Amino acid sequence: SNTQPQPNRCSHNLNININIKKPNITMMKLALLATLASTATAFMAPSTPLLTPHTRLPTQIFAEEEAAVEDAPAPRTAQEISALTSSVKTIFSLEDIAKVLPHRYPFLLVDKVVEYEMGKSAVGIKSVTLNEPHFTGHFPDRPIMPGVLQVEALAQLAGIICLQMEGAEPGTVFFFAGVDGVKWKKPVVPGDTLVMEVEIKKWNKRFGIATATGRAYVDGEMVVEVGEMKFALAK
Repeated sequence: SNTQPQPNRCSHNLNININIKKPNITMMKLALLATLASTATAFMAPSTPLLTPHTRLPTQIFAEEEAAVEDAPAPRTAQEISALTSSVKTIFSLEDIAKVLPHRYPFLLVDKVVEYEMGKSAVGIKSVTLNEPHFTGHFPDRPIMPGVLQVEALAQLAGIICLQMEGAEPGTVFFFAGVDGVKWKKPVVPGDTLVMEVEIKKWNKRFGIATATGRAYVDGEMVVEVGEMKFALAK
C-alpha cells in the first residue's frame, strides 16, 4: 500500500508538554520581596513634616483654646442680673391695678405699671408663665401666648389710663370698640417678660371714646404692634 504512516500525535503532544520549563521559584520570591519593599516605602513617614502655610501645630491650637477659656467672662451672679432692673420703679402694683380694672384671674394681663403719664401714656409689665390656663391647649407641645391675648393685654394697659381720665366716673367699664393695623413679629412664650407701652391719641370726654396705639417688647425686640385701638366707656 502507498499509504504513509501518520505521526503519533499523542507522543508529539507529550514531547511538547515535557519540554515546558518549570518556573524559577527563587526568582519569583525575589520579585515579590522587591514589590513589597517598594510598596512599604509609600507608607513611611517623611523625614521632615509636610507643613503648608495654613497648617497649625497641635500645640498652637491647644494654646489658643486655653487662652480663650482664660479670657471668657465669669458667669454673672443672681444679684448682678437682678440689679439690671434696679432703676425700674413700680408706679402701680397689682393691687393698685385691681382697683382700676374690673378684670380678675385668669384674665388680668397686666402685672404692674412702671411708667405713667396721666391721660397720655403708660408702660406695663406682663410676666408670661406656663401656669396660665390657655397654654394647656395653645399648644400642648409648643406653648405660645395667643396673639389676641397680647392685644388684650395692651388694651387693659390703655384701660388703666382711660379709666382715670377726666370724665371717667367711678364704676365705669371700658369696652373694646375696634382694632386695626395689628402686626405680630415673633412668638411670646412662657418665661418671657412682655414689656408693653400704650399712648392715648384721642379722648372724647363727652362720649367716652378713646383711641390709642400700642407696642410690646421681649428682650428689647418688638413682638407685637397695634396701629389703632378704640375703646368705649360705659357704666
